[in-house]
Amino acid sequence: MLTDHGRYTYSPITGRANYSWPGGKRLAVYIGLNLEHFAFGEGLGAALAPGGPQPDVLNYAWRDYGNRVGAWRMRDMFDALDMPVSVIANSAMYDYAPELMAAFRARGDEIVGHGHTNSERQSVLARDDEAVLIAETTDVLKQAEGVAPQGWLSPWIAESHYTPDLLAEAGYGYTLNWCMDDQPVWMQTSVGPLLAIPYPQEVNDIPAIAARKDSAAQFAEMIIDNFDEILEQSAFQPLVMGIALHPYLVGQPYRLRHLRRALTHICAHRDDIWLTTSGGIHDYCRRSIPDLIV
Repeated sequence: MLTDHGRYTYSPITGRANYSWPGGKRLAVYIGLNLEHFAFGEGLGAALAPGGPQPDVLNYAWRDYGNRVGAWRMRDMFDALDMPVSVIANSAMYDYAPELMAAFRARGDEIVGHGHTNSERQSVLARDDEAVLIAETTDVLKQAEGVAPQGWLSPWIAESHYTPDLLAEAGYGYTLNWCMDDQPVWMQTSVGPLLAIPYPQEVNDIPAIAARKDSAAQFAEMIIDNFDEILEQSAFQPLVMGIALHPYLVGQPYRLRHLRRALTHICAHRDDIWLTTSGGIHDYCRRSIPDLIV
């Protein structure tokens, strides 16, 4: 027998219960905007070019462009398109760039927990230390926003064997860490169900642009093609499409122009889809389709 995670069982998408999203919509679409801060001269971080000896000024400054410029341009774009956003935020952002966090708060956007910094992985921590990290991150977000976050995305999608249990114990309702489906899936934890909401590793600018070296136009076409195809598929099952974005990548001017084109295409179908947040999907699943809880 192969070792199993014990969080969910296999279920083909063609054999599940049928339901609809609010307003009878069949496709839910959300933006996951990652706002991240990195330690200077140490730790993890995406790289524009192979890093040299620390301090790696080139890659640190490239990532910081996203907080200083890119995210602000993206905020203006989301305003113009009237798109809600799930802001996936390191707690370090509240000390480093409080004006940026306030700007998205003013839009009424959801804030999703994303650890303290993307210079670290929580998967390497002992169980008690990981619980402290989750608690401290949650407290920072709750103090700033006036409400505790419902959802969590681990920095670098890094989980320990205990992460889903620790999230549920800390009061989280959903995780974005598991990318195994196009529908929300209820996962088992030690204290009850935790919803896994689809968060893409394909329609995601880091693997697309930083890893596969796709161009700005290719990434935009990927978003459009994925949307058009999954919208057709949603006639047969209710589905979720997430779009994962990082301002230091798609906030660059030439990429932003192509991203705007892709999102404008999606918004042209506003009447056919549920344009929402990951938290909105969680709330609807827990409130309106509780029979799907395993």
